[in-house]
Amino acid sequence: MMGKLMGFLGLNDEDEEIMEEPEERVREEEFLPSRKQKNNVISLHSQKNVKVILSEPRSYEEAQQIADYLRSHRPVIVNLQRMNSDQARRVVDFLSGCVYALNGEISKVGASIFVCTPENIDIEGTITEMIQE
Repeated sequence: MMGKLMGFLGLNDEDEEIMEEPEERVREEEFLPSRKQKNNVISLHSQKNVKVILSEPRSYEEAQQIADYLRSHRPVIVNLQRMNSDQARRVVDFLSGCVYALNGEISKVGASIFVCTPENIDIEGTITEMIQE
């Protein structure tokens, strides 16, 4: 009865309730998704449907489009057989810099054919024995 009377007068339990209430709100807010958190969430299902871009540039100016694909986290197979060797070398140098900046990889697959991948895709194995044969 004394507790009820003190609670009614606001001497005892109010301080505890006030202290508990904000903690409960903070806990609820931690579990509620916010707009900022939604932007940082990456669906695992979208990672399964990665599109590989096939590119056959005919001039150095087309290398920027390949870099844009890499920036959007898409792997690109680049066939440089239709370019002269000087321009092909410039494209490979440019793409090597792009891949390095994106923490990706570039690998030679065949004669004047390269695979450029962003950081979310790994390349395993080698096929140099097949190239030599």
